Amino acid sequence: MSTTTYSSPFKSDILQGKVALITGGASGIGYEITRQLALHGASVSIMGRRIDVLKTAVQSLVNDNNISDSRVTYVQGDVRNSGDCVKGVEHTVKTFNNGLDILVNCAAGNFLAPAEDLSPKGFKTVIEIDTIGTFNCSHAAFPYLKQSQRLPCIINITALLHQPATWYQVHASAAKAAVDSLTRSLALEWGEYGIRVNGIAPGSVWWSERNHVATVCTCDTCCVIVLS
Repeated sequence: MSTTTYSSPFKSDILQGKVALITGGASGIGYEITRQLALHGASVSIMGRRIDVLKTAVQSLVNDNNISDSRVTYVQGDVRNSGDCVKGVEHTVKTFNNGLDILVNCAAGNFLAPAEDLSPKGFKTVIEIDTIGTFNCSHAAFPYLKQSQRLPCIINITALLHQPATWYQVHASAAKAAVDSLTRSLALEWGEYGIRVNGIAPGSVWWSERNHVATVCTCDTCCVIVLS
């Protein structure tokens, strides 16, 4: 499969003045989302469980991408814990003193496992991170997004696994299917407050942990879909 990198068609200051919180934003797809938001002018806050990964991501954003350290922060937390989600939102709002405009729910857990070998604990863990984590963070962010006058939005990173069926992914497929449903419900209920809620399902992405580089597959079987 071939890979390619892209240059942005948008102005570099298109998100200037906006504040974004990205869960799982220190690696993989989440890091590239964080980087692009910052490169286009947003102040970004990364939430994750591993403090060393968070610090490395912030250093990369500042040192390798010429992003001002005044527009980058991190907060350690687990999206499965609603209290941590509240802490993450409040840290973001307090740090930048400019409310909250964008929430990206990218934190996720996954591994390969045949259904007959998958433990109930393993199934539950993925559901808790992907689905409950998405709800916890959205719920915590809602009061601030509701107050935003800068086109607030929630972006839920989902997947293509459950669209047909995928081997050894019963846990992740169930979790992402629930995220899709949650996305539609929140879009319906919170649209009246001006909060847009969308789901994006990336195809295959190759990630270099060493170089903090993400490239997107261009084959015909990979795609991105907007759910609501």
